[in-house]
Amino acid sequence: MAKRDFYEILGVDKNADASTIKKAYRKTAMKFHPDRNPDNKEAEEKFKEAAEAYEVLSDSDKKARYDRYGHAGVDPNQGGGFRGGRGGMTMEDIFEQFGDVFGGGGGSPFDSFFGGGQRSRGGARTGQKGSNLRIKVSLSLEEIATGITKKIKVKKQKTCEPCDGSGAKDKSSVKTCGTCGGSGYVRQIKSTFLGQMQTTATCPTCGGAGTQVTAKCSTCKGEGRQLGEETISIDIPAGVEDGMQLSMRGTGNAGKNGGPKGDLLINIVEKPHEHFSRDGKNVIYDLFINFADAALGTSIEVPTLTSKVKIKVPPGTQGGKIFRLREKGLPSVQSYGTGDQLINVNIWTPKQVNDEEKKLLEQLRTMPNFAPNPGKNEKGFFDRMRDYFS
Repeated sequence: MAKRDFYEILGVDKNADASTIKKAYRKTAMKFHPDRNPDNKEAEEKFKEAAEAYEVLSDSDKKARYDRYGHAGVDPNQGGGFRGGRGGMTMEDIFEQFGDVFGGGGGSPFDSFFGGGQRSRGGARTGQKGSNLRIKVSLSLEEIATGITKKIKVKKQKTCEPCDGSGAKDKSSVKTCGTCGGSGYVRQIKSTFLGQMQTTATCPTCGGAGTQVTAKCSTCKGEGRQLGEETISIDIPAGVEDGMQLSMRGTGNAGKNGGPKGDLLINIVEKPHEHFSRDGKNVIYDLFINFADAALGTSIEVPTLTSKVKIKVPPGTQGGKIFRLREKGLPSVQSYGTGDQLINVNIWTPKQVNDEEKKLLEQLRTMPNFAPNPGKNEKGFFDRMRDYFS
């Protein structure tokens, strides 16, 4: 089923500012929140749909890519290691990610109204989530054309091996919290605009962990993590563009005391190419030929991203002529077709000539056939480009 427009989901227009988008998401999320719609799968899907829309529209970079490319611009991978759409977004993800929207201090965006803590699937709150890790990956056009797996060595916070991220000296140093009984949260009654509601709040004693450490790990000093290096294998899909950002969930810095890992954010940098320039999915190659070849015609070998091919230059070729090699460009990031290679013909004019060459050129200059005579059928630059794209 086709995805709905993100602006339509939140009920805002494309010119809406960050404050308007945030208010619209708050209103939509409150309407479809699971606590107000228990056992309602349709409401849950709309709640996730709104979260996905807000995730994109609240981020200026993602919003710009979405405005330009639609859903393809913010969903660069079809099933690799990258996050792509609400199909992989759980309710827990949403609660962790948008904690600032409702002013809640915990992991859930509804802490101030519903009191949900940042809990693991077992119920107890995990430790503090690790921060995201940002890296740049430089790619050639050839690598972009085929997609590539890059192995990158990064410095990052890693889970402490001796204590397995617990921050404790040993297993006997971890005790169940006496305040919450190991659940990580306590129940309380809150008054909201919906009336009085029984909510849960993070346990003030254990900070939501459900346990307390009586003796700290000597390696990580109780943090459950330490600085180290890791080689990460990154599968980059074909067709990415300069400035595009990909993400790998759970590959960033380790969290404190067993908290979830942050994400790895990969910023794509496109290397300048010796022969080609890029225009979307198309690559452009400037071909320089001399006047004799343009007048008499010739066959010439030109490079492509994958090999070399021979093309025929017909007699009488004019400067600015564009030849097209179909599907010799770049694939779409969503694999919807491949661009072309455009060959722009330039007639090379020598900057200096010797006496013999000058004498020959003087003879040619006076011949009637060498006088410019474009005629009505000779197309200008814009006509040629219109013919190509029509």
